[in-house]
Amino acid sequence: MIDAKRRILLKGSLAVGAVGVAVGAGLLTPRAVLAAWPEAAFKARDVKTGLKELLGVEGGEPGGDITIKAPDIAENGAVVPVSVDSTATGVKSITIIAEGNDTPIIASFNLGEDALPSVSTRIKMAKTANVQAVVQTADKVYTATKEVKVTIGGCGG
Repeated sequence: MIDAKRRILLKGSLAVGAVGVAVGAGLLTPRAVLAAWPEAAFKARDVKTGLKELLGVEGGEPGGDITIKAPDIAENGAVVPVSVDSTATGVKSITIIAEGNDTPIIASFNLGEDALPSVSTRIKMAKTANVQAVVQTADKVYTATKEVKVTIGGCGG
């Protein structure tokens, strides 16, 4: 009985080790997931190009009852909490943009059909700039903006 348990343990350990080596060597990668990543949008140097690559539009119209929750003054630009909520119906995606960054598109969340249009994350900001939320619905794209001042060393800026 003990010998059977030992064999099962050794077989399981060997299998896990083999999978670990394969993953470490790059033989097992989630290629289908990586292929769907909109790399050009997240590497774009300006907002219009990034949105064109990501959503197929260069911008949106103000509205959509979007609420951006972010600090007025962020003492540490490396960790800025941002939440975006919308009361619009049929929201397909929410994108967060830091206009002052070299690559301004920070995050894009694709939402399911019955999902609550609300996202929350922490972003990195290079300097004082506008944080923009872009909400895409079935037929329109809406935007909202909030300025966030990033202090340098907590001394103002």
